[in-house]
Amino acid sequence: MADLQDELQATAEAGRLDAPAKRKPKPSHRFGAAEPVAPPDGTAERGTADGAKAPEAAPEAAGRLADPEGAEQSDGLEEAHAFLADHPVADGYSGLPWVLRHLPWYDLELGGSGVDTDVPRMHEGHIGALFWSLHLPEPLTGDRAVGATLEQLDLVHKAVHAHPEGLRLVRTAGEVTDAHNCGRVAILLGPAGAPALGDSLAILRALHALGLKALTLAGVSWASEAGLSRFGEEVVREMNRVGVLADLSGAGEQTIRRTLAVSRAPVLCTRSAAHALRPHPANLTDDLLAALGEAHGLCMVPLTAEQTGPSVRDVADHLDHVRSIAGPESVGLSGTYDSGAAHPEDLTDASCYPHLVAELLHRGWSHDDLALLTWGNVQRVLRNADFTARAARDRREASTARIADLDG
Repeated sequence: MADLQDELQATAEAGRLDAPAKRKPKPSHRFGAAEPVAPPDGTAERGTADGAKAPEAAPEAAGRLADPEGAEQSDGLEEAHAFLADHPVADGYSGLPWVLRHLPWYDLELGGSGVDTDVPRMHEGHIGALFWSLHLPEPLTGDRAVGATLEQLDLVHKAVHAHPEGLRLVRTAGEVTDAHNCGRVAILLGPAGAPALGDSLAILRALHALGLKALTLAGVSWASEAGLSRFGEEVVREMNRVGVLADLSGAGEQTIRRTLAVSRAPVLCTRSAAHALRPHPANLTDDLLAALGEAHGLCMVPLTAEQTGPSVRDVADHLDHVRSIAGPESVGLSGTYDSGAAHPEDLTDASCYPHLVAELLHRGWSHDDLALLTWGNVQRVLRNADFTARAARDRREASTARIADLDG
């Protein structure tokens, strides 16, 4: 992290987490229908052969009669739901905008079978905040990339405004907390792809004015396998000035290392797991995970079979590994739902986060580390990025640099 990091660390309010107010847990439901939850101790009323109620079993007797593994799983899920009611998930990546673009009709508050993510399932999974990707499946460049990204951004605005009871568009850490405390899912715009800038810092500022919060530094000449060019470094500095986060998932190693050196704000890797456990191109080596931790960045582990494995235990293995290398303050979650990716068993849609949290509780994760994983780390990154932007705007004017001037 560059020199402003010392200032960030010295300012207590910049690193202080906005904890969501405690609210009553929402009922477990899908498409608005509540489902009854069986008592965890096995003491539900049981009928006898003549229809009379049998005496309730004592707790210890009920424990002997119940299937131990089933009871343990039930208790784990109940504890996970209780934990997530106070510490919801800030999910780093959703491909929902592109899916909605191709649906003739949808209602996210009622739910639907055409998507992995809707308001009922987000409530069931205790998602409090969600980054909606503006990525484009086609490798568009130039004006076409700019126009298609603007269309995606417009669609997100319309979708959020059409569902005011369930969703709220936000930009800052404080707005994220306020939205959650009002019962809404906080929607953050991004990441968008770097081609969306059209090699123009003015377009970066325009996209930020429309709500863009994260930009992926890949797929352009100024952020390549060779690293950041002079113009690329200027893009990162301008992102810091306006408050757009750098997303480094899928970026080349040299681009990652140079961005960590140039950026005065924390960076994200919105879809990266541990390369040591699964050698996927977007996963990070231990050296990069350690560098990310030193820079106070955030590795958001995707819930995809391709990058983490076919089971919830595989995902938990990656979270364990990232935490051990980068530290508990540098690991987060990325559902990556509605992206076309296959998902592990028990993590098939946005409602499934309690299964993952139950597995982590079973592994002995402390509530403090879990709270950072689900909510606190994203809040820290958002707050520090906003603080960095305020300080940077006091120090420099908006950049008018052009790629032809800096890179030739």
